[in-house]
Amino acid sequence: MIERVKKNYVGYSDKVNSSNKNSFEIFTDSLLQESSAAPSYQCLPILRKWLSFFNDKHLGISYDDSNYSKEQIRRYYANDEKTDWTEPSFSSYLQESQISLDSLEGFWKDKTGAYQIGIVKDKGNKNDFIGFIIKADGARWTSGQVKLKITKKDGKYSLKYYRAIDHSLNYLSFTKSKDTLTLGDGDITAKWYKNAVVIPQPSQKDQNTGVSAVFKILDDKTCLFEMPSFASLDNVKVMDSLIKKNDRELGKRDHLIIDLRNNYGGSVLVYDKLIPYIYTNPILTEGASVLATEENIRDYYGKIPSNASDTRKKVLERNLTLLKAHVGELYPLYPVDTIRMPKVSSHPKHVSIIVNKSTASAAELFILQAKQSSKVKLYGTNSSGAIDYLEVVRAELPCGFYRLGYPACKSLRLPVHPLDNIGIKPDIEIPQEVSDWIDFVRTHRTK
Repeated sequence: MIERVKKNYVGYSDKVNSSNKNSFEIFTDSLLQESSAAPSYQCLPILRKWLSFFNDKHLGISYDDSNYSKEQIRRYYANDEKTDWTEPSFSSYLQESQISLDSLEGFWKDKTGAYQIGIVKDKGNKNDFIGFIIKADGARWTSGQVKLKITKKDGKYSLKYYRAIDHSLNYLSFTKSKDTLTLGDGDITAKWYKNAVVIPQPSQKDQNTGVSAVFKILDDKTCLFEMPSFASLDNVKVMDSLIKKNDRELGKRDHLIIDLRNNYGGSVLVYDKLIPYIYTNPILTEGASVLATEENIRDYYGKIPSNASDTRKKVLERNLTLLKAHVGELYPLYPVDTIRMPKVSSHPKHVSIIVNKSTASAAELFILQAKQSSKVKLYGTNSSGAIDYLEVVRAELPCGFYRLGYPACKSLRLPVHPLDNIGIKPDIEIPQEVSDWIDFVRTHRTK
């Protein structure tokens, strides 16, 4: 992983420099020593710790066991931390100790009901609690394995650690509200419910099969696009069709709201057909350079999607030819450009874009273009800040459970105007106490 990142990650030379090189090398050596002694199923936290040095949201390790049988997965995690509690012994303990039980102790289920854990006082430390598996998938997690640990001090609970689906240790925020535990916030959130609590059902939106955008008419002056994802080129056709179908409505409403909350990005082509409705004056686009290594060309730029349009394929083939002619260079593949439209649409008159801290990547590129229009105002919070280094290359690691992802493309804004982990500031911040952001934006524009 170290060799792959050093050679191919476009941000490496920006992040490792003369001021921190020695400390970085010491840090790397310490993790190499740690990795040599760690069991294989605990390699992921070490890999992630090393990658965390770069503080880049596009640089990471993903877990995928889809090519393995249950038996292989179970063997991989067989030696992880375990207790001797079983469901029968735990049930007996709860029955016999009712008077002295802490409110945390008992059976807890996740929101799907597929996972059930028991939480019990740690025999070795009376201030600690262990959460262990009662019921799970039978592959990644089996009965008795430790899922989490909680400590209690002065009547307050705090999470010592929580193990994710891949058994990696996560140190998350933690709250207990009656019979609900909430672990983490934002991108990583887990909820657990005690005993006979009704398990929430997935919303219609969660059950949606591939349609990532929704158009709604809110009132006689306002319409809404919910755009929770730009992922997958299939969404380009979905979005184009949705815009075409609702062109009349868009052409007579004064106010268009575009909800980009929790949109982690994907393809910039998804929002392409929205630009004419937003446009008021020429839009300057982002320029970027690509680190044209053999691996980056092979594993990203050489893989032209079969579902791309003929026009798009020609562009990608041209890019591939250019990069092959400049192997080993940081090549300015995407020059700064200007979008010019033949006319300015009279409607919508106003465009409001809602963003939050999970609005990232291609969604942020859209924001940078849209906010150049005099029609547009941004509402919400600062966006994620995952926009300086883009176009993620996927690389297989020797252990097939894990894949490395790293950016090969670098914005020409750098180093003067960085946005990573800063984000794009909204024109109007939505107060924390507001629960209905869409209604806030709708009424704010009316006022």
